[in-house]
Amino acid sequence: MIADGHVDLLMEVAYRERRLGETNVFAETWLPLLERGGVGLQVCPIYVDVTVQPEGSLREALSMAASFQRALRENDDRLVQVTRASDLDAVESGERIGLLLSLEGVECFGVETWPADVFHALGVRMAGLTWNRRNAFADGAAEDGGGLSRLGRELVDHLVALGVILDLAHASHGLFAELLDRAAGAPILCSHGGCRSVHETPRNLDDDQLRALADADGVFGLMLHPIAIGPERRTIDGVIDHLEHAASVMGIERVCLGGDFTRRLWQAMPPPPEPKDGLMPPGLTPGLGIEGLAGPEEYPALVEGLERRGWAAADVASVTSGNLLRFLRASLG
Repeated sequence: MIADGHVDLLMEVAYRERRLGETNVFAETWLPLLERGGVGLQVCPIYVDVTVQPEGSLREALSMAASFQRALRENDDRLVQVTRASDLDAVESGERIGLLLSLEGVECFGVETWPADVFHALGVRMAGLTWNRRNAFADGAAEDGGGLSRLGRELVDHLVALGVILDLAHASHGLFAELLDRAAGAPILCSHGGCRSVHETPRNLDDDQLRALADADGVFGLMLHPIAIGPERRTIDGVIDHLEHAASVMGIERVCLGGDFTRRLWQAMPPPPEPKDGLMPPGLTPGLGIEGLAGPEEYPALVEGLERRGWAAADVASVTSGNLLRFLRASLG
């Protein structure tokens, strides 16, 4: 079984429902891909283009939450929403695919903290404060390293009180350190990123950050995208290089998967504006994927690659599902 910490599938589902008027979209698009790849748990982030103004971004975020709920209703014999640890029983037994709702950036909050209560009521159990850019709460990975604003500190305290898992993906270096300190003892992970020692980019974590995350009892999800793996090494072997490095630094029990597959999104939707955050290397576009591992349906190829590399079956199971499931059981209560 695969447990995946990050795929932006709600972007396509909401687009096809709202803009194209299609019905039962999840069952006809992403569900067959998840099933083909053996995915038992999928974290589904709400991500809104950071160029959209706050009022519009809130509307788009709620639209994605509505699509998430619709997918659950229309496929209740095959899906379960994960909001507490007991929901994972059906996942681990193979009875249902679990979907967990998250936030990738809180730009849709504007300059208020109260939307956290609304999204928590809708089932959000994981939240990252930023995408790559600065917002009212914190600095993203493309910034020079600042951390939390006063408003951001208030929001972090509120999210911790709600029991929301904090996601360090897309955090600036300063935000990463400040969040670990301010939210000490709360559940924290990096849902999708890479290893900076293997490929240098601000989106990846250096070894000190990997160790700090392990010390905080968190897990690290490897982002299966060329921007993290490296444009020149976007192969399954390149992916395994990152997994092995993370395991050597943090311990095998701290490493999991955070797919962030985008090739299908850029085929199914109008391309977004070219990002101006400086993190996309020349010649690389979000529509490119890892060769042989560009979507969840191709996860069996990763398992085969790990086995070829000589990984023990127990270690393969830990990284592909066990570590993230264990973390969520402990974090969701």
